[in-house]
Parts: sequence; structure tokens; C-alpha cells
Amino acid sequence: MKTMTCWRGAVVGLVFVLLVGGGCVPADLVVSPLGTVVVGPGEDIQIRSMEALTATGKRGIPRQRAVAMALANYGPIRGHRVTMGAGLDALCTAEGGAAAADTVVGDARVVGVIGTSCSVAGVEAVPILSEAGLVMISSANTAPSLTSDLRGNAGVHNYAGYYRTASNDLYQGQAVAEFAYHELGLRRMATIDDGGPYTAGYTGAFAAAFEALGGAVTTAAVISRGDSDMTPVLSRIAADGPEGLFFPVFPGEGAYIARQVGQVEGLETLVLIGTDSLLLAAPEVVGFYVVTPELRFGGNVNEATGKSGEQVVADYVARYGEAPTTASFVHAYDATTLLLRAIEAVAVVDGTRLYIDRARLREALSGTRGFEGLIGTISCDGFGDCGTGRAYVVQHTDAAVTDIRALPVVFWYEP
Repeated sequence: MKTMTCWRGAVVGLVFVLLVGGGCVPADLVVSPLGTVVVGPGEDIQIRSMEALTATGKRGIPRQRAVAMALANYGPIRGHRVTMGAGLDALCTAEGGAAAADTVVGDARVVGVIGTSCSVAGVEAVPILSEAGLVMISSANTAPSLTSDLRGNAGVHNYAGYYRTASNDLYQGQAVAEFAYHELGLRRMATIDDGGPYTAGYTGAFAAAFEALGGAVTTAAVISRGDSDMTPVLSRIAADGPEGLFFPVFPGEGAYIARQVGQVEGLETLVLIGTDSLLLAAPEVVGFYVVTPELRFGGNVNEATGKSGEQVVADYVARYGEAPTTASFVHAYDATTLLLRAIEAVAVVDGTRLYIDRARLREALSGTRGFEGLIGTISCDGFGDCGTGRAYVVQHTDAAVTDIRALPVVFWYEP
């Protein structure tokens, strides 16, 4: 009979073991400082989804649905079903991210998280989850501060255990800069952000890349979340005579900007470049450009489930009665399968119990190289960036179209 060692509670300090269902850890199992989750007989492996379910146009709903689909397609691990529970609403705020993370760490059974929708929520959630020994993979966070500057320097919000299949905004900022400078021939651009880690990081990345190409950023304006009267900031921008405006802000503020910009003298012909949230927030405004992550995923196949992009989209429509409203739902699908594959790789079976070591789970994810996903070939660097870096620019040419995949691609960027 195999020798078993049991702990009655958690050991205070760095070395601790999380026991679920009164389990014992086999004596020959190496216990890491981050602890080991024990899944008892007949119990489910627990992961969680943390997305914006009631904020920013409920943009996190397609990603949460993608998590559910990936769980169903992947199936049980070592005889144990994997469940994400009801899903947590991290909103798109710092407070929402922190609250959702606190809820997660309050359940010792959870081994990993898929989320968040917004970098501002991720910035607060990540340190809480990291300290608890958990891993989190985001399909939508893009702020450089969460990973690195892509030159070997960690971002100020980078913590162990954080990964993302979304691409670093430094890539997308470069894509927008090259599109504006080379394709549109623009030399003078203005930017608007809300000062948060996502929007400020994005406009900062764009400005650096655009100026490196020879362009000039005439105005770098900052608004506040909740602003509706954009006339003052747009008037300041008009005074500096830009040819284009890049404003990767959230849907509410972005819609006000798009609708009001043409009413400001001097900005009637201003070229507008934003994010895909504008398609839903201000569909009646036609002509603006949208930068978006990977769109051409149809022919790619996720190696963990064998599902192609076309199959996943078709399954989504059949299951939910509508097309996904954001392209990043495939990033969530891939993120989930990366987590499931890592759990399966490190899980140790002893009788009817399953042991998942938290440190080994991080090592497995950090070692991801050449995984074939719906977004393409996925490899993670030392800071948690696992995205491909590819970006697309489409033009909103029809007020009746809100499915970004139906719009013409006018520029494709690949690092």
C-alpha cells in the first residue's frame, strides 16, 4: 500500500498544501511551495471564467461561451469532469477585477482562471491570483504592462502565473501606425485615451511607432470614463490640425467621439481609427477603420480538440442562436484548451484521487511551444505573452453590418 501523508489545514508561510475533500498527498509526490490541489473521488476539476458580462456591451459573453465550448470539446481529464461554475462578472473595472479574483481565491478547489475581458480589471486581479498560486490566461487583455515591453523588460503589472493568448498592444500599436503612415499616407495624428492601462498603453504604443516612422502626434488627449460631451477635447484636437484620430477607448466614450467629431469645425474629414467595440456602439457612423486581432482563423485547427475555426463558429451559432460578436472568442477557446492541456500534463493519479501541483501547472504553461490553435501557432515567452502578434484593420462600410468578419480587410499586420 502506498504511504500517504496528511495535513490538517494549511501550513502558514510559503509552503502549504490545499486539500479538497479531506484528501492526503502521496508521500512520493513532490510538494511545491505553491501547493497542490486534491480532487477527490467523483469530484470535478474546477476552473473559473472571469469576463465582462454586464459591462462594455457585455463583450465578455462570447468569450465565456467559448470557454464552455472548449470544456465540452476537450472532455474529462483523468476521469474527472472539468467545470467553470457559473462564471464570474469582472466587469471592466479595477474594482470588478479585484472582487472576482477575491471570489476565486476563496475557493481552494480552483486551479486556474480564464479572463479578464479588460486590462484594467486584469491589473487588479492578477496580483491576487498570483499570490494565491493560481494561473490566469486572458484572451482579451492587451496592455503591455501586464507582460513586457517586448524587449526583455517586465511590465509594471507583470506577475508569475499570468498568460494571455491576446496579443500585446505593442504589436497592434505598430499595426495601426504602419497602416496610417504607409497605407493612408497620414503624417499628423491625434490620440484619445482614458488614462487606463489598456487605452493609455495602446495609444502610447501607437505614438511611439508612428513617430518612429516619421509621423507626428499632434495631440495626446485624455478623457475620463463616463464622459459624454466630447466637444471640448475635440476642439483642442482640431486646433492642432491632425489628419487622423486614433481612439482605442471603451464603447460608451468611443460612440460619443465618433458621433460628435463631425460636428467640430476642422474635423469634418478627420480619419477615424478605433477598435471593434465601435461597430456595436455607433453602427450608424460609417467610414471609420477598426483594428482587430486575428480574423482569418477559419482553416486553423485546435490540436487539443481537433476542431477547426469553421466548426467552432458553426457550433457557436447552433448552440447560442447567433454569431459571436467579437473575434477574440477564438482566443478564449484556445486559452481554455491551453489550460486544460497543462492540467492534464501535470495531474497525478493515485487511486481515485487526482493531484494538481500549482507550480508544475505554471511550468507547463510557460513551456508552451508550437501549440496549434485556432489563432495559429502559439508559443509563450517568459513574460506570459502567447499571442501571435497578428492584427487586422477593417473598414466599417455598411451601417447594417456589425459582424466584424463581414467587413473588408484593408490591412494585415504580422510581426
